[in-house]
Amino acid sequence: MTDTTATETLTAETAEAAPETANPFAAPDPTGVPVPPAAPRDRRALFAALRWTAAVLVFAVAAAGTAYAVIKPERTEIPGLATKSDGRWAYPAIAKPVLPPGAPLPFAADNTEGIHYAALSQLLLPAPEGSKPDESLKADKDGMVTQDRFLEEYSEKFREQLRKGLREDSGLRQIAGRGWTTSDGTATRVYLLRFHSAGFVGNFDGCKSGMTLQGADSFDLDSAWDKAQNGQATAGRMEHATVTTYAEEKPYGPEQTKVGCVQAGDLLGVVIQTHKGTIADVPFHQTVILQDQLLE
Repeated sequence: MTDTTATETLTAETAEAAPETANPFAAPDPTGVPVPPAAPRDRRALFAALRWTAAVLVFAVAAAGTAYAVIKPERTEIPGLATKSDGRWAYPAIAKPVLPPGAPLPFAADNTEGIHYAALSQLLLPAPEGSKPDESLKADKDGMVTQDRFLEEYSEKFREQLRKGLREDSGLRQIAGRGWTTSDGTATRVYLLRFHSAGFVGNFDGCKSGMTLQGADSFDLDSAWDKAQNGQATAGRMEHATVTTYAEEKPYGPEQTKVGCVQAGDLLGVVIQTHKGTIADVPFHQTVILQDQLLE
């Protein structure tokens, strides 16, 4: 064997005995004793560990996603966890308007007349989500409606009685109104009447048991409201307003009418709701309570 061949053989043997990755920056052994090469890595064990790690990560992500899906949606959207709706409508967030600088709250100690200084349209209950606006209830850009439009809610004979009373008392300042129809066909109109003071509100006969509306000639106190006084339906009632609700007496025609009256200081809220057959109590009470809260 030539020297060249021996050198090549020695080089090959040395390469096979060397570690897979030599560290060129390692300090030399001071003893001079050759350092044995590091044991080769078990690649199969490494790959197996990596596969198990990936599997654990995938499982953790999937578990976290499942937990988020259970927490995030409404219960009614989760199969197996659905809860029956109690009939409440989805109203937008209710927020009281900002008062003019220096103006007192409606029922503050220095506001004995309970005057509301906020814009009337901002105290009017917004329509629930998914409802359609009542095109017959036209309001100006500030949400105001005319006295004649409001009086159209009442029967013709009673309408003239109310007009005369308003003309003689001269206490009515302005009216704001809004109407909508929900997917179940329930039609709602809400009005806010602003008077010069709280004393004029009680003189208005349009929210009393003797009133007659278009297509509804006889009203009595709403017994469903009275039964719910100590229940959840009226849990949101506030302390300053006087709330009275009326239901059309039987026998009524193809649809029923209910009226909710909220007297709060110088304002009177009138909620009129009609529906074919009978009116569901929960959304009617909910609408009256929310309008009440806005006036507190």
